[in-house]
Amino acid sequence: MTIVGFVVCTIVILILLVIGFKLLSVDKRQKQHPILRNYPLIGRVRYFLENIGPELRQYLFNNNREGKPFSRNEYQHIVKKAKYKRDVIGYGSQRDFDEPGFYIRNSLFPKLTEELKMDRKTKVTTNRYLLVNEPLFGQREERLDKDESGVYLLEDEEAIVIGEQTRHPFKVKGQIGMSAMSYGSLGERAITALSEGLGIAKGTWMNTGEGGISDYHLKGGVDIIMQIGPGLFGVRDEGGNFSWDALLEKSKIPEVKAFEIKLAQGAKTRGGHIDAEKVTEEIAKIRMVEPYKSIDSPNRFREFSDLPSLFEFLEKVREHTGKPVGMKVVIGSSHEADELAKAIKETGMGPDFITVDGGEGGTGASYQELADSVGLPIRSALPLVDHSLRKYGVRDKLKIIASGKLFSPDRIAIALAMGADLVNVARAFMITVGCIQALQCQSNSCPVGVATTDPDLQKGLVIEEKKWRTANYLITMRKGLFRLSAAAGIDSPTKFSTEHIVYRDEKGRTWSLEDIYQSMVKPKSIHDIS
Repeated sequence: MTIVGFVVCTIVILILLVIGFKLLSVDKRQKQHPILRNYPLIGRVRYFLENIGPELRQYLFNNNREGKPFSRNEYQHIVKKAKYKRDVIGYGSQRDFDEPGFYIRNSLFPKLTEELKMDRKTKVTTNRYLLVNEPLFGQREERLDKDESGVYLLEDEEAIVIGEQTRHPFKVKGQIGMSAMSYGSLGERAITALSEGLGIAKGTWMNTGEGGISDYHLKGGVDIIMQIGPGLFGVRDEGGNFSWDALLEKSKIPEVKAFEIKLAQGAKTRGGHIDAEKVTEEIAKIRMVEPYKSIDSPNRFREFSDLPSLFEFLEKVREHTGKPVGMKVVIGSSHEADELAKAIKETGMGPDFITVDGGEGGTGASYQELADSVGLPIRSALPLVDHSLRKYGVRDKLKIIASGKLFSPDRIAIALAMGADLVNVARAFMITVGCIQALQCQSNSCPVGVATTDPDLQKGLVIEEKKWRTANYLITMRKGLFRLSAAAGIDSPTKFSTEHIVYRDEKGRTWSLEDIYQSMVKPKSIHDIS
């Protein structure tokens, strides 16, 4: 055995030496990397560590509150809601209370649970995990268990109606829906799991994204908002022109409740992009484009070029389909918000809803300079839009949907108080079906099978398991929203308003949301408010 071991070790050492000398020779001759020419082999260790740096930071070196775009704490809160249908913590908050930020004003006399105006009749049964044992070493022991609960929807009289004057108004009993995510950006398994999970949770909607409606969007029977982008995918003819016949055909699908014209998206205030390897034959057929060829939508629609012509287009879509039609925008200034509101006032036309997307929103593929620096974040954009619509007396003509990292009940409550009627959530829903923030959405190599159309990678996503997580997350979020309503002394989250939010600055001073509004529409330092 000693001789055999010696021989094996010798062979292994010789193989390693041969490989080392081979790499040494290659590194010395290559011309691309100076560090490899000067420090062969050791330089390879450097590049290896650089490649795994994101994973090292995510799992080892970043603290629980540092990671971007979602910290470890934020990510885990989403996962716990989805897996365990629970959102309790122990010991205390990890928020830095010395930092400036928004707070929800609590009432001295909060509402009792029985005083809340919510649908108490509708129940659903989902599967959630029960944590049996979590050893330091070894696999966590869990089991799936059926759980019946309320769905925490609004009462019928509190329901939000979009497009009241249309032939087919859209009635919503839950204030949280899924933001635009196209089939193509996400694979069919992810879209199916999301559709079925949202359908289980009831009272919500699913935005198709600009990639058109697929059979996977319809799997769960959930209400659909069909988004139409500048590429006109799903509503175009073979020549790429807008097709009113195709639009009418889509409007006849029972699940389709409204249409959204996408002017811009927070992370990419330009036309959408999808890489060639994601454009399968099925996706190409839905979008009416060539398979396995990159798709770039135009920066804007060719059908209109200003607010009056946009409104005429919206009117025609509304009349043609009989269903509500909205617009998705990114706001860059108070002037822009004023122009929009003024045009609605002067023309007597406009959308049934406006989706205000913050610059912090995500996307499957964008450019760094657009994602980082173009468009205002949601907590700046939303008050501008709401204030302008009220200033011109047209706020009651439409609903506002807000989006931009609104992944927790408190963030949603603040958005509602700032003027939103409804909110969209995207990346948190991706996390419910398995996203681990690998940041590979644009590459078609998503390791968990979410943001990819690769059939082999998608095998990792089990629809029958993930759909329950989507449903659990949404139900738990709505429960948390009602819990915050009770704490604020109101009987429904539809009644959040500016009076329920305060801002604390770095010196410990507090300001009402009305003060913040005034500082935004009449620019001056918050410290100058008297």
